[in-house]
Amino acid sequence: MVALNGQRTLLSRVMGGVLSLLAVGGILVTIAAFAYGKNAARQSFDRILLGAANDIAESIDIVNGAPIADIPVSAFGLLSLAADDRIFYSVRGPQGEVLTGYAGAVARDFTHDTLTTPAFFDSTLQGERARFVTVARRFSERDFSGAVFVFVGQTLRARNAMALDLTKGAVLVTGIGGIALLLGAFLVIRSAMRPLEHLTRDLSHRDPYDLTPMAADGPAEVAVMVHAMNRFMQRLDRQVGAMKHLISDTAHQLRTPVAAIRAQAELAIEDDPAHRAHRLERLVRRTRSLGTLLDQMLSRAMVIHRTDNAPPSAVDLRDVALKVFEDRDHEVLAPEAEVRLEIGDVAVIVMADEISLSEAAKNMLANALRHGTSPITIGVCADRGIGEIWVQDAGPGPANDVIDTIGQRFERSAASKGNSAGLGLSIVRAVAEAFQGKVHMARNDQGFRVSLALPADHSVEEV
Repeated sequence: MVALNGQRTLLSRVMGGVLSLLAVGGILVTIAAFAYGKNAARQSFDRILLGAANDIAESIDIVNGAPIADIPVSAFGLLSLAADDRIFYSVRGPQGEVLTGYAGAVARDFTHDTLTTPAFFDSTLQGERARFVTVARRFSERDFSGAVFVFVGQTLRARNAMALDLTKGAVLVTGIGGIALLLGAFLVIRSAMRPLEHLTRDLSHRDPYDLTPMAADGPAEVAVMVHAMNRFMQRLDRQVGAMKHLISDTAHQLRTPVAAIRAQAELAIEDDPAHRAHRLERLVRRTRSLGTLLDQMLSRAMVIHRTDNAPPSAVDLRDVALKVFEDRDHEVLAPEAEVRLEIGDVAVIVMADEISLSEAAKNMLANALRHGTSPITIGVCADRGIGEIWVQDAGPGPANDVIDTIGQRFERSAASKGNSAGLGLSIVRAVAEAFQGKVHMARNDQGFRVSLALPADHSVEEV
């Protein structure tokens, strides 16, 4: 994986963590191995000291009421196993008098103690650290009664060398195992990160304008990330598409109305006064049509933007219908039309964006006012888990072949006579698609109804 701007790669971070763990483990293993080696060396050479001391103690006899020690060669044979160490031995009587051996003082004197088991202790031998053992042999005879003490000591060179050798062996084995583990961890981590490398390579080679979904191959963690990227690219694609549509629609749809308005204005200036009123009337009608087109284009762009950026919330469709009715826009669009409100007493809750729903309801009402027959009713109902906000007029509605094309961008019916921008029901369809809903158009006994149906949310109770 390639590092950008000097940043560490994920592989280096993970390997750094693994190496740190192995280093800490190696230090702990080294300390433990040294402690184990030191303990093993102490136990081994303590047994040698004890064996030599016991051999010397066994060689003591009572002759003419006095203890005599005939030092066996085997005792020195045992002590000679540590060839580089100095040795010390001393046989002492009940009062501490030296019977044989070295007369130098030792750090601890057991001659006045009741010694029943061998006693080990640390001291110095000619200025060098050493290990000693004391063994007591007791006699109870007619001409001698008491204990004879045997002191045997040895410096620590062989012990330390043995502990160091054991530690080196353990560290060597641990180091080889650590290197094998590090190599294995590198291969495993490298293999585990290969899907990320493929994803990075695919993204780097992808065209900047290619927002199609990526294949979610690989482990579950990578698949989750790819799904999140795909959702983000879908939102970005919708935003870019909305921007492209707005730019293209503006360039395409505004050219003709603006040219017509300019032509009508020029004719009104140049024409004779008798025809000026007619020219001005056509100019006003063209201006109103252009205003309607701009309103619907901006409304559609806003709806698409909000569906991607405003999180859905619980909305009561009755509040939306009531707000659209109380805004009284119908009094400006069609003053002569009768508009009614039909909402029940039970809340109809859906998960959507209230502003987008309001824009959709306003466009359904405006569409009915332009093309329908009075009276016009705006209402709310719920059935089988579906909440609907609908607008119904008393007319027969468009022909069946026209119903199939209504809702497409800039699709006008013959009945519109140029007064419609063709975006009203397109906005309604955009809102329906954004919140998993549908748009229904059907005739009934009372007229023609256009409905925006959304899944109802029963988890939100009316307060």
